[in-house]
Amino acid sequence: MPIFPATQPDWNNLKVLQRNRLPHRASFFSYRNEEDALTYNEALSTAISLNGTWKFHLVNNPLNSPDDFYSPSYDTTAWANIAVPGMWQLQGFGRPQYTNTVFPFSVSVKSDGTPSIPYEGNHTGCYVRRFMVPTEWREDKIRLRFEGVDSAFHVFCNGKEVGYSQGSRNPSEFDITSLLHFDTENTLAVRVYQFCDGSYIEDQDQWWLSGIFRDVWLISFPVNHIADIQVQTHLDDDYRNAMLTTKVDTITGTSIPVTIKLLEESQSLMTSEKETDVTSSTSFTLSVSNPSKWTAETPYLYHLIVRTPHQVIAIRVGFRTTELKDGVFMVNGQPVIFRGANRHEHHPQFGRSVPHDFLRADLLLMKRHNINAVRTSHYPNHPRLYHLADELGFWVIDEADLEAHGFADIEEAALGPDKDNLRGKERQNFFYDLASKWTTDNPAWEEAYVDRAQQLVYRDKNHPCVTLWSLGNEAFYGRNFQAMYDWIKAYDPTRLVHYEADRKAQTVDILSQMYSSVDTIIAYAEDPASTRPLVLCEYVHAMGNGPGAIKEYIDAFYKYPLLMGGFVWEWANHGLFTRTKEGKPYYAYGGDFGDQPNDGNFVLDGVLFSDHTPTPGLLEYKKAIESVQIISGSENEIEIINRYDFLSLDHLKCEWEIVGDGYVRPGGEVIIPQDIKPGQTASLAIANGVKMSNLPAEGYLAVKFMLKEATSWAPAGHEVANGQIRLKSYVFPSQTSSSYISTIYKAISSFNTCPFLVIQQDRMLLVIGLGSKWTFEMTSGHLVSWVKGGKNMLCSPPIMDFYRALTDNDRPQDGMQWIEKRLHQTNDHFKSISWKTTHGDAEVSVVTRIAPPVFEWSVDTTTTYTFSSSGVRIKVHGIPQGINVPDTFARIGLTFQMPPEFNTVRWFGRGPGESYIDKKHSQMFGTWEATIDQLFTNYEFPQEGGNRTDVRWVSISSGEKQLKAIFPFGEGGNFCASHYTTEALDSSRHPFELEEKRLENVVLRLDFAHHGLGTGSCGPKTLDKYALKAEEFSYEVWLE
Repeated sequence: MPIFPATQPDWNNLKVLQRNRLPHRASFFSYRNEEDALTYNEALSTAISLNGTWKFHLVNNPLNSPDDFYSPSYDTTAWANIAVPGMWQLQGFGRPQYTNTVFPFSVSVKSDGTPSIPYEGNHTGCYVRRFMVPTEWREDKIRLRFEGVDSAFHVFCNGKEVGYSQGSRNPSEFDITSLLHFDTENTLAVRVYQFCDGSYIEDQDQWWLSGIFRDVWLISFPVNHIADIQVQTHLDDDYRNAMLTTKVDTITGTSIPVTIKLLEESQSLMTSEKETDVTSSTSFTLSVSNPSKWTAETPYLYHLIVRTPHQVIAIRVGFRTTELKDGVFMVNGQPVIFRGANRHEHHPQFGRSVPHDFLRADLLLMKRHNINAVRTSHYPNHPRLYHLADELGFWVIDEADLEAHGFADIEEAALGPDKDNLRGKERQNFFYDLASKWTTDNPAWEEAYVDRAQQLVYRDKNHPCVTLWSLGNEAFYGRNFQAMYDWIKAYDPTRLVHYEADRKAQTVDILSQMYSSVDTIIAYAEDPASTRPLVLCEYVHAMGNGPGAIKEYIDAFYKYPLLMGGFVWEWANHGLFTRTKEGKPYYAYGGDFGDQPNDGNFVLDGVLFSDHTPTPGLLEYKKAIESVQIISGSENEIEIINRYDFLSLDHLKCEWEIVGDGYVRPGGEVIIPQDIKPGQTASLAIANGVKMSNLPAEGYLAVKFMLKEATSWAPAGHEVANGQIRLKSYVFPSQTSSSYISTIYKAISSFNTCPFLVIQQDRMLLVIGLGSKWTFEMTSGHLVSWVKGGKNMLCSPPIMDFYRALTDNDRPQDGMQWIEKRLHQTNDHFKSISWKTTHGDAEVSVVTRIAPPVFEWSVDTTTTYTFSSSGVRIKVHGIPQGINVPDTFARIGLTFQMPPEFNTVRWFGRGPGESYIDKKHSQMFGTWEATIDQLFTNYEFPQEGGNRTDVRWVSISSGEKQLKAIFPFGEGGNFCASHYTTEALDSSRHPFELEEKRLENVVLRLDFAHHGLGTGSCGPKTLDKYALKAEEFSYEVWLE
């Protein structure tokens, strides 16, 4: 009986991972001579790029692929053009789809492990291009190399099938020598499948994008040539002298001479040459006396030259060794702390096809923000990343292209009510263990798993930056990970192996966790039974406004030797640049392309915006992980600690100045003592310092540490660390003080010099003083106007408020309760207004009940307005009551609107950027100035932002008029000024929607306190010490 299709397709056959693909090898290029090889310039190598414009045709089903499209005679003139490398969904073909964990297709995996992918919806792209082969290659072996094709493909040359490969983020190489023409044009055709059986283990948290997205090369090798090179460095017990071993594999018909030599970074000879005849494989050993060691802080690279009569290969070599000692992770005998970032490949227009300059800019930005480590989440990155990491200096956790998260969703959905008692991690671990049976603990998938380990290790094995191998991500735990580990350790015993889902480290060398709380990792580090180092492969989830409370993690890393550090999740938002139908630009997230299912804006969770500019979170992360920390200080000296892993502070210079309330005093240079070793503390003298008693008001000793000389990643003078020591504290204003705030206090307190007239008129209460008139609406108790110099300063009355637009970190945590308890729907319910005048003093007191609909809870407040010739002092006393009061408030403060001409803001407090109680250390005390628009943080998913904390005073000015607010308590208050209401932020899903709700007026918030941000979008909620508890409070602000 006929059947269609007649055979099981390769892309749907677990037994076929490849056809005719050449053995895996290290990533390198061959050159004709040593001079060219040492440039590491691919254009000078024996390779030709096939990148560029190809012809392209897309069908919605592999069975609809055009017959014989790969024939040289097939007419593709009517086909579209497409850029290679590139993702076809970002070039007008199909549409992007974002899921975090779930599979985007119908799942079919039999109990024996046999997978199936649907035909329908498996979009298939047909690529064709033509090329010429240099005639001088006629006697050579010629390979076709694809650095990355998502997700699987067949390749054809001149009408003949070359082979098949899958494994999206891994290279594939084919020998096409016998199929080529040297005198006429050649036709290259590729059929790419959006999904294949391998897609079940490529379920990473990212956009589903397809195509030939990395480079395509035509590579020439001599007939007798070097096929692979494996380089390993071994340091002696003193970490001084080294042995360099080089294993060379050749493909030859006869013996060929192979020569190796090691060159200094300057390319001068380091060791004498060694030569031997090789028929298949041999190893060379070079003894190297006290070489410069490679670290992320001192990325010293040598050049290894491997040569045959017709082939030269250059490989950068960094001498370093990694190991565990007494449970502590060490490099070259020194403990190392990862101050890392998870990095997906992302470009806002090109997706995972990231241009080299864009990649380099990413890594430079990391270095300049004190990041020393990269986890290639969750697949091998483009080969260029590793070359740059070798040169610039990064520790790299190199991760296999393997994740099967979607099976966890299937198992969780199937849990019955008998498992409702399971919560949090206990529940997750339960269904993760169930999910392992699909692929991870299924012997039918072993070859597919091990193949991905082999691809990873073979390609990147010679890079000193690669510090740990990672078996993959969120694919549960089972026998196939043991098989991967066993193969890796047999092939490369020099590196440790990581995999987070091996929760008990049954297989891997180190323990890894995601999003554990600070208390959890401290408990592990203090447990005498703990013997493995612990790394947080993901932590401080940087979604939207956050992360909060980074410092607590960093302090723990440096306190406990078993803690290896962590990797912020993640480096960049993955928004894709697009436009609305009206042409308005924005960065799209899941669902914006009509993609279903999707996981919305969870793809926006980086410390960079989608255009790869820093968010406020990156500045906070830089501050937390800086390599010089100020412990304490005075006007005469500061105590610091060196938190580098290998460097002293000799490469830095330090400068100081005095910054205070309305003033800056120039300082000078601070001499840094020589050879302050890692982990060592030191005292630095402040020469000719300013006496605290001479400061007119609150003031700080501000110091910054900068590079003395330019490096490969930053110019001389680049700031690597900073800090402030308070010399003179914020003093509650008094009649004798001369500070700015005290001047205002004197004016506000001078009641006896200016009598007030209080008039009741048409249910309005008028308070009339010298130059000002305040009007209260007696039926609501609202201060509805303040006229000064003929100008009303208020466009809406000051209203007491306890809510903020939800942040991504609020939404699944405390924000859920705020919405459940209707905190966002509170209104003030007037109860009474009273007033009095005594000896020229005017005072108005308003009693209100602030409460939501539905529930009985409220905050009962008494607001007292005390008037002076300069302004008004507002005191609020609040008592929450009722059985449904939320556990926390988002904020406590006043909100009102001012005329649009009030556009300039000046303040003394933390700045210049936004800050919150648990995200403020990167913002220094000073007197700052900005426009209203400059204060606003335009998050790609609109939410709360733009707050400034620890503010002593703030003034908002129109040029002619100004309003000043003073917070006369504790560490000061908070303010936020923008053109957007809380309702506008909460109801918008994109900045272009928010912009449509922009007000001409200025929305001003003057807050007593804010709830911390935390990292609750995927991790711990706001720490208790930063939580704004719903408790009785007293709040005061002076307006002048």
